[in-house]
Amino acid sequence: MSKNILEAEEIRKSFFRLNNQKLEILKGVSFGLNTGKISMIVGASGAGKSTLLHILSGLDNPDSGRVLINDTEIFKLNDEKLSAFRNRNIGFVFQFHHLLPEFDALENVSIPLMIGGKSLKGAKHNGEKVLELVGLKDRLHHKPSELSGGEQQRVAVARALINDPAIIFADEPTGNLDSTSSSKIHELFIDLNKKLNLTFLIVTHNPDLVRISDHIYEMKDGLLNQTK
Repeated sequence: MSKNILEAEEIRKSFFRLNNQKLEILKGVSFGLNTGKISMIVGASGAGKSTLLHILSGLDNPDSGRVLINDTEIFKLNDEKLSAFRNRNIGFVFQFHHLLPEFDALENVSIPLMIGGKSLKGAKHNGEKVLELVGLKDRLHHKPSELSGGEQQRVAVARALINDPAIIFADEPTGNLDSTSSSKIHELFIDLNKKLNLTFLIVTHNPDLVRISDHIYEMKDGLLNQTK
């Protein structure tokens, strides 16, 4: 049986509407995520999928509950240590690539390594390897505006991979792509999972992406239930 890379315990999150009415989004979510698997979260818009993903990855705080990644309880870390932990252990791919337009693909991918203290030369050396891994060795010095939508998203995937993270979180990673580009991203995720034993947790509405998953969770009524 696979060891759980992530454990979530009783995650709760609420927001307040303009009329000060409390809206419970997450109502005590608990689950474990298997190492080396591709897992998906599905559910209706507004069900709390992205909110949960942001909490699990340390981008947002829960009202209560615990998140452990590789046995580290992330919300016991102060802001500085949490940022360092995220940089070393977590990769995140958003629906929009969020690449810096003034930098080329290699520079965009190298930035997280330099933030972690690696030299520019060393960061670019690693960046070249990762961009080759995602099929972009001929696009190293192209700026985002010179890349297709699918290529931009593959650069974003490479950036998420650059620090050899324990887990990749992805929020609608193909939601802004056409069907051909989406299929290439799906194939890339499968390839990375097999080659690197990389763990993915992906929020998606894309039924084709759901088909590649090892496990499927449905977010409904503030809770997460496993359906596969």
